[in-house]
Amino acid sequence: MLIDEVNITIQAGNGGNGIVHFYSDGSRPKGGPDGGKGGDGGAIYFKAVSDISRLSQFRYLKKLEAESGENGGPNQKTGKNGRDLIVEVPVGTIVRYDNGTSVEFSKVGETILMAKGGNGGWGNYHFRSSTNITPRQSQKGYKTAVRNVFIQLKLIAEIGLMGLPNAGKTSLLNELTSANARVANYAFTTLEPNLGVTKGGKIIADIPGLIEGASDGKGLGIKFLKHIERTKILVHCLSCESQDPQADYEIVRQEVKNYSSVLAEKPEILILTKSDILEPAQVKKLQKSLNAKLSVSIVDTESLKKLSDLITKSLT
Repeated sequence: MLIDEVNITIQAGNGGNGIVHFYSDGSRPKGGPDGGKGGDGGAIYFKAVSDISRLSQFRYLKKLEAESGENGGPNQKTGKNGRDLIVEVPVGTIVRYDNGTSVEFSKVGETILMAKGGNGGWGNYHFRSSTNITPRQSQKGYKTAVRNVFIQLKLIAEIGLMGLPNAGKTSLLNELTSANARVANYAFTTLEPNLGVTKGGKIIADIPGLIEGASDGKGLGIKFLKHIERTKILVHCLSCESQDPQADYEIVRQEVKNYSSVLAEKPEILILTKSDILEPAQVKKLQKSLNAKLSVSIVDTESLKKLSDLITKSLT
């Protein structure tokens, strides 16, 4: 199941401590101060990737910690810096800190610093001077704070396929893009959205079927309504198998309106799917009564091309 919301804690690495040390050998039994500086702690970065399932890594992992810096050493040796931690998150992820600030990842490859590592403390070599030739002071490394973050995924797709369960959305996605999503004759909503990219580079999201009451949280309702908030165009799929496609249309539209008036005002292309199960005259009559733009079947290459052209034209 797709994980698209999670609460975790993050902590950058602590800085290493500086040390107090004095050089000593056979010829110089009372050498000068040479205590080294502590290493800096590792930082935590998030990097956006195209894999929408990447938040599944947080199913059991609830705390991210970067490596701390090592303590300083004799002979002015600086401790080793802690390794940075780079965590992949899906493009479209929003990270909210506990202080109210947020960071959004809007393009693949975008890498953002989420938590800065602590600075290493100075050793006593740093504090030597003409008036303090035997400093016995050093600094501890900076201790970083644990921060609570809320991570939420909102898919970034230009086209959203929506409709009741079993409306043929996944099959359309597979035909319009290079996606290879699982298709079955489900009479209930599938559990996660699928993404595909058209030959023209447009991202299409197949949003799992909405059921009546979705906007009130019934089924997986709100969990997936939010994933079509960013789309530019909604392709509303009505199945020719339905006993009452008009009622199906009204159910989905009402759920969208209940969830967001902004979402309800997005441009919509209404299409009939699975048109091959009816006679051409029946399809034409139904299309006219519903004021649908197109009737489409995955076994009708020409209808798929018309839909692809219509989507492209609507985005320009």
